[in-house]
Amino acid sequence: MSDITIRPARISKVLPDSIAAEIGFEPGDAIVSINDTRPRDLIDYQFLCADEVLQLDVLDAAGKTYTVEIEKDYDEDLGLEFETALFDGLIQCNNRCPFCFIDQQPPGKRQSLYLKDDDYRLSFLYGSYLTLTNLTQKEWQRIEQMRLSPLYVSVHATEPEIRVRLLKNPRAAQILEQIEWFRERRLQIHAQVVVCPGINDGVHLERTLLDLAKFYPGEVPAVTSVAVVPVGLTRFRPDEDELIPVTPEKAAEVIAQVKALQQKFRQQLGTNFAWLADEWFLVAGEDLPPQSHYEDYPQIDNGVGSIRLFLKHFASAAKHLPLRVEPSRRFIWVVGNAVEKAFQPILRQLNQVNGLRIDMVALCSHYWGQKISVTGLLTGQDLLEGLYGKDLGNAVILPAVMLKYGENCFLDDMTVEELSHKLNIPILPVRGVEELIDTCIK
Repeated sequence: MSDITIRPARISKVLPDSIAAEIGFEPGDAIVSINDTRPRDLIDYQFLCADEVLQLDVLDAAGKTYTVEIEKDYDEDLGLEFETALFDGLIQCNNRCPFCFIDQQPPGKRQSLYLKDDDYRLSFLYGSYLTLTNLTQKEWQRIEQMRLSPLYVSVHATEPEIRVRLLKNPRAAQILEQIEWFRERRLQIHAQVVVCPGINDGVHLERTLLDLAKFYPGEVPAVTSVAVVPVGLTRFRPDEDELIPVTPEKAAEVIAQVKALQQKFRQQLGTNFAWLADEWFLVAGEDLPPQSHYEDYPQIDNGVGSIRLFLKHFASAAKHLPLRVEPSRRFIWVVGNAVEKAFQPILRQLNQVNGLRIDMVALCSHYWGQKISVTGLLTGQDLLEGLYGKDLGNAVILPAVMLKYGENCFLDDMTVEELSHKLNIPILPVRGVEELIDTCIK
């Protein structure tokens, strides 16, 4: 990729008491090159900045260029954050997966919502999933040279014809050879399988999981874990996509199938290896597995064990709940109706505090056209419909998972401020157990 396409790395934040703060860097400045090399992404930046002696060419917010020389300890961080992790643009997806969430959105939103990434760098840095179909030879070489591992790979099926059918891309057939490439180089992947009933379920799902398990044995497992996730469908999806939603019966069938394979994997590999997303149990109306089942939560970001982990953290933090709060207060806690039953223990414990009353409102998403919804898919429109005209107490508590990463708006582009104004009530986004408890008692 030529340097012409690489934009200067624009700084969004300078951490206090850091090297960069001492030098006088400010948000809006941009790094053009490090030791005469232009970083194409955050990976290059981190690699180049590991050196003890750095020469940075910098473009300031006023458009002036200057050079900074820095001496520091090896691997010492400069203390800079950037507007984007990619300085040369996003590697976009060339697949046409019918279940792609990007294609299941309504038209007319801002353009960035329709960008489909299939970028190995975002996979390495943030754990986003890629298909491997878009990689050029140069990028395969870079993964090998820089040891970019683990990566997160959307497999969906190992049978070539099934995977091609799902991704609508002839290059999708090469998946087993590609995973072998990782094994030969002692590099690792975490895999995911989005189960589409009637296409890659049943015998095809079993074949996929057994194929992937062959890459686990050895000193460095090439495939370290697999998340099995139900397909998510919205009312905006194309009519001709041949997809059907996951029913409670189908969810129960997949749970039984994967549980049987987990038993086999524990005997042969010493691990469950394949993991069911929490959503399967919620849709089937079955109890979640115990905490011990999840080992070290290898697929937590894929919704595997996230409810159990939340309950565990809450149980630990709840030991320090006060007996009483003053003045007394009442909050509405909004969640997706999929977790209504699972979060009852939390609700009971919070309501044991004298002076505190928490009422849970569990909603489905009419916006997406779903009868059962996980919390993260609820939109501002869903909350407006579900809460309008109700007595909302002192404030509405909102799990921040509903909001776009790093932004204060929902998936439908409504902002928290807009919703607060329309409901005429303060809205308090919370991230994690500690913020939930602090918001309730302080």
